[in-house]
Amino acid sequence: MSGVDLDLTTVWAFIIAFAVFAYVVMDGFDLGIGILFPIFDVGEERDQAMNAIAPVWDGNETWLVLGGGGLFAAFPLAYAIILPALYPPIIAMLLGLVFRGVAFEARWRDPGHRRWWDLAFTLGSFTAAFAQGVTLGALLQGITVDGRAYGGAWLDWLSAFSILCGLAVVAGYALLGATWLIWKTEGGTQAHAYRLAGRFGIATLLAIGLVSLATLGLDYEYRAKWLNAPAIYLTSQVPLLTAIIAFAFWRSLAKKRELRPFLLALALFLMSFIGLGISMFPYIVPDSVTIWQAAAPASSQWFMLVGASVLIPVILVYTGWAYWVFRGKVGTEGYH
Repeated sequence: MSGVDLDLTTVWAFIIAFAVFAYVVMDGFDLGIGILFPIFDVGEERDQAMNAIAPVWDGNETWLVLGGGGLFAAFPLAYAIILPALYPPIIAMLLGLVFRGVAFEARWRDPGHRRWWDLAFTLGSFTAAFAQGVTLGALLQGITVDGRAYGGAWLDWLSAFSILCGLAVVAGYALLGATWLIWKTEGGTQAHAYRLAGRFGIATLLAIGLVSLATLGLDYEYRAKWLNAPAIYLTSQVPLLTAIIAFAFWRSLAKKRELRPFLLALALFLMSFIGLGISMFPYIVPDSVTIWQAAAPASSQWFMLVGASVLIPVILVYTGWAYWVFRGKVGTEGYH
């Protein structure tokens, strides 16, 4: 393997990691609003919550497509192993996203059944978020590999650890949803969002701690990466920064800041994402397949990199433009 291949493979690993994180950032808050939806009062609060995500929600899945497509194209062996191992939670996630999308549009156009569409919106959002966490947990706990294929059973993904990760993602997305509403709404809805942000901030920090401790107990090199010298001198900065961000988050809520709680909640996710990268790298299937073993030929990666270098900036520009156009507070009138 040449140095060029090594560098190119690492670049593609970072591109896919960036796409996944961008999806979490941009779709996490609207899934979180769906999770919180039953808590809001029928009428003004629910309408404001919907309108806070109406202009942007359907473009956020772009990053999910980019991440999945990039995995298939740049790391085909990993795609061939991971997908069969995780079909049930991945299918559940996609169905949840479909139900969420249909309910979002239909609640405005079919007000006679709005109660049922609101329920579908909540269930779809919760299912998608929980399935994403379960998928992450199943990947972290390891996938049985037989040669160049998945060698496990249909339900190997299901465990106490994967369920814990699913609940952690639900709590984290709910936090993002609450902090987004702090920024985008006002009056009673905003006051309610402040209270929810405090509760789910506690739940998210507790979930981060429990998942981190449980990860150290798994049967891979996670404990050595985090606790053995000299690695601990670097990795210990992640929990330290997380604690600092958590402190700043609580201060921002106490001072009734509007944008800052959302940015700090995103920073908590960034720290969790960095921790995930530390735990997994250089494996794409923990302890079984590295990113270089799973990579496509260098010629294919170069070809795709040319396209990605054009498309990703375009996506970032039009996404940023959409958020800029619909900046400011929202009202209660539906987008049609």
